[in-house]
Amino acid sequence: MVGRRPFLGAMGTMGAVSLSPRMSAAAAKRDVIKELGVRTFINAAGTFTKLTASLMAPEVMAAMTEASHHFVDIVELQDAVGKRIAELLECEGAMVTSGAAGALTAGTAGILTGKDQKKILQLPDLTGMKSEVIIQKSHRYGYDHAVRATGIRMVEVETAADFERAVSDRTAMTLFFNDADGRGKIKIDEFVALSKKHKIPSFNDAAADVPPIENFKKYTKMGFDLVTFSGGKAICGPQSAGLLLGRKDLIDAARLNTSPYSDSLARGMKVNKEEMVGMLVALEMYLKRDHAAEAKEWDRRAEVIVAAAKKVKSVTTEVTVPPIANHTPSLKIRWDQNVVKITPLEVAKRLREGSPSIEAAPGTNRNSLQFTVWMLAKGEEKIVARRVQEILTKAAGA
Repeated sequence: MVGRRPFLGAMGTMGAVSLSPRMSAAAAKRDVIKELGVRTFINAAGTFTKLTASLMAPEVMAAMTEASHHFVDIVELQDAVGKRIAELLECEGAMVTSGAAGALTAGTAGILTGKDQKKILQLPDLTGMKSEVIIQKSHRYGYDHAVRATGIRMVEVETAADFERAVSDRTAMTLFFNDADGRGKIKIDEFVALSKKHKIPSFNDAAADVPPIENFKKYTKMGFDLVTFSGGKAICGPQSAGLLLGRKDLIDAARLNTSPYSDSLARGMKVNKEEMVGMLVALEMYLKRDHAAEAKEWDRRAEVIVAAAKKVKSVTTEVTVPPIANHTPSLKIRWDQNVVKITPLEVAKRLREGSPSIEAAPGTNRNSLQFTVWMLAKGEEKIVARRVQEILTKAAGA
């Protein structure tokens, strides 16, 4: 049996070409997605996880590739990246997480345990620990499972009076879903004030809430103790990455509850060196963009599709911008289905099955065809416009 030391010695006599990952950079490009036969498409839907969200810029990919050529101490890198992000966004502390959902889990865990190693090892068993999170009933959503994974129990409230009654010695945290501000009776300023009044850490999930760029600093300065943003949406960083911002002591505690610490609740929510570096570079690039020009370009793209669609009889269009999350132009196209004899769902199906394949927004239903234009590449709005006009014109018998 070959021992470890002789094997390593034998490796030393081999050529470096077969061992160094740097050599692979010169290899011919492969389109693995094409090899696998997986459909690619024009994204007229938006930054949905199922549709792989946004695309990373070449500069981001280059930074990630360079990082892949080096070994580093991951804790040291997280220290440095977190410090840099905190400086850029003017907050006490920051860390790169495994998406916004990973931030919810790690951040909540940090609030529950602090730096107490015994409590870190105990999660999700909250025996002897605070165990409740106050949330507005209208703010319950498809991601609060990431918070409940820590073992906490959600306590639902609707009014400020409910909030006051819900506070107890078991209350660990308050959770606010930023996009639901318009639906809740306790508005954002009052929610923060109530949390501060009772000295309860508050967490704002603002995952999809840039643009506008001002939101990066708005919520921590407002008084939220923790805030999370998705990295793979408007920022165009790695889709599997996110940002957790806020109080440094809570950020430090959150980090102890995740990788590289092996016996921690969020150990599996690992962030590698490439994602950390890529997230930082993507954020730096996002902060330098001309956001006014970008918004003007989105409006132009929407108008190209509107102009084409309205050439078909009975077609009407509406462009709106959601007030909080995904704050970019959303286009709805409607028509008289007695005149244009096809349903929006069938149009979406034909767009998907055509070449190139086009994905419409998930909001498409039996009454309207919907598009979001901000993930389109240059010139793709013309392709979408032409295809929509062709399908509708044919259905109208024109």
